[in-house]
Amino acid sequence: MNKEIKIALVEDDENLRFLVAERLETEGYKVLEANNGTDAEKTILEHMPDIVLLDWMLPGQQGSEVCTNIRQKGFDKLVIMMTAKAQDVDKIEAYNFGVSDYITKPFNMDVLVAMIDNKIKFQLNNDRSEVHRFADMEHHPNTHLLVKGGRKIELTILENRILLYFLKNKNKVINREELMMEVWGYNADVNTRTLDMHIVRLRKKIENNPDSPQYLQTVRGVGYKFAYE
Repeated sequence: MNKEIKIALVEDDENLRFLVAERLETEGYKVLEANNGTDAEKTILEHMPDIVLLDWMLPGQQGSEVCTNIRQKGFDKLVIMMTAKAQDVDKIEAYNFGVSDYITKPFNMDVLVAMIDNKIKFQLNNDRSEVHRFADMEHHPNTHLLVKGGRKIELTILENRILLYFLKNKNKVINREELMMEVWGYNADVNTRTLDMHIVRLRKKIENNPDSPQYLQTVRGVGYKFAYE
């Protein structure tokens, strides 16, 4: 692991911050710590870390405000939001303030490390400002943007995850369980109706005619397929 990879850890729970920092340092990451939003912003803009691990509930200002502010000031790297319970994800969707991903507390340290390793590998192997192009569209996963025919369309965190997974698995039939696991993660208490609802919303943003989708196709009885040559 590249020793120079910096992670800003913003968490006001001292015990949790200690545990996460210790584990990440063991994995070879350089960890910068902050326990409130104001310090976090200063640290992030000064050191420009590769990843920000940001708690949703912070004293002073919310994680969402921190994220909005650093994005406005040009920070374009990954921001992973740590949320206390699954419901917060719906709140996060209501704001499009530029979180790249989220992990739900309490999380397993191995899961957190795997998630970070995976994202870092992905970033090192790709251009930092990763872009996926298809038809007249561009997907910018780090900032949740879809540019369609020159027009910018915001994606929610979950739409962003779903689209990214499809783009990495073009023309493959993906069953609903696999997709739900990928999008909501391990202990997901989600039913397939919720997934289907997100697909419908995503189609409205991607397809020229959402009722007869050209890209995001339903495979009856199995799941979905992202069809694109």
